[in-house]
Amino acid sequence: MRWTDEHLYERILAKDASFDGRVLTGVLTTGMYCLPSCPARKPLAANVRFFQDEAAAQAAGLRPCKRCRPDAFYRGGDAYLARLESVLAQASADPAAFPEVESLAEAVGVGTTKLKDLFREHVHRPPAAFLQRIRIQAACARLTSGKADLADLAFDAGYESASGFHEAFRRYTGLSPGGYRTLLDTDRFTLPMPPGLRVQDVLAFHGRDGQSVSERVVGNRLCKAFMCEGRASVLTLVFGDQVEVSLVGATGAKAMARAHGAALRLLGWQGDPAAFEGAHPELARGRKGLRVLLTLDPFEALVWAILGQQVNLAFAYALRRDLVRLVGIPAEEGLIAHPDAAHLVALDAADLQALRFSRRKAEYLLHAAAEVAAGRLRLEDRATATGAARDLLALRGCGPWTTQYVLMRGLGFSDCVPVGDAGLTLALQRWFGLDTRPDGPETLHLMTPFAPHRSLATFHLWASLKGTPA
Repeated sequence: MRWTDEHLYERILAKDASFDGRVLTGVLTTGMYCLPSCPARKPLAANVRFFQDEAAAQAAGLRPCKRCRPDAFYRGGDAYLARLESVLAQASADPAAFPEVESLAEAVGVGTTKLKDLFREHVHRPPAAFLQRIRIQAACARLTSGKADLADLAFDAGYESASGFHEAFRRYTGLSPGGYRTLLDTDRFTLPMPPGLRVQDVLAFHGRDGQSVSERVVGNRLCKAFMCEGRASVLTLVFGDQVEVSLVGATGAKAMARAHGAALRLLGWQGDPAAFEGAHPELARGRKGLRVLLTLDPFEALVWAILGQQVNLAFAYALRRDLVRLVGIPAEEGLIAHPDAAHLVALDAADLQALRFSRRKAEYLLHAAAEVAAGRLRLEDRATATGAARDLLALRGCGPWTTQYVLMRGLGFSDCVPVGDAGLTLALQRWFGLDTRPDGPETLHLMTPFAPHRSLATFHLWASLKGTPA
């Protein structure tokens, strides 16, 4: 090493990221080694040793720090991303420990400007919006468990005033805290109509396969079968001045909390289009109020994306219907709940090939189901699009298009581009007046001006073809 220990200690006190990769800090009292930029509280100089690489630190009996993730950094991973994901997990587990954006920045070891850049790239939402989301989610969890007192809920959720908490709760859930607690004891509830919601588009989208056996649209009524708390159930949304929601099948507080969350997903509740429409009025003209509508759960989006690879929509619809008939669980009203991963892993490739699945498509689907069922692939509650994309791309047969589709429609990330999508390339060719359809790099280039709303831009471009998005 060409630096003195005194100089290196000054660098770790300064959290100097320029020294990451040049030296490691070993902390004898904790038994861990860290990057110089680690945001954790700094040890006394007497308790520090410096190492040139991981091998030397590990030979001294030290293990990698879980906050700065030097092991991820030395594997070629993004050290900022590793720290960000670690802090987001801490914040989700204990929202009260992060009362403001500055506390998030301090924990990650960056300034607020850098933090906003990291959130834009990896989380697809501002830090303040993330903090609000985890606070309201924590409040909903407490109400569902029956352990919350409404008088204390605002303070416990990290809000300084009851009015601010109630406003945020209603904006996120469509209900007051009291209204949310009431729905947990019944089988139906009412949501306000999201501003500008294009009801006919919602019904057309969810009913785009008129022969579907897992959802049905009749008039202003949408029925969706799904597995809820281990039981095949039917969620019904009836559109009028408000949205009347009811659940048949599963009962109890947890089931109704799930039904509420499912209804919000089907409505695209969290995807307020106002910011996009203000920034891109030309693309939004004639389609104001269009939202990115989510599948009922992320696994359903993954299944649909695999089924839709390299086939036309009509054939993909037929494959999905046959799959649901084969292994789905019968529910009320003649509908069948979409199978979860645990049910799919009971199949083998021959079962799917008998349904006209190609051998490769059958293998891809069963591999994905096995990874999810075993817990090796986590789809729920993913904090970063980058981390989720990394894990999806590791799946056999899951390329960029499949990954981006699942991020957009299954996980609700707002800045996704399904590169390679035939409808998107055709729409871009027409929108920009190109002679030929754009390839992958050109697609990303053309979509850049729509960031950080590229998921919604994709929906608008699909809709510009006068068809129904996939």
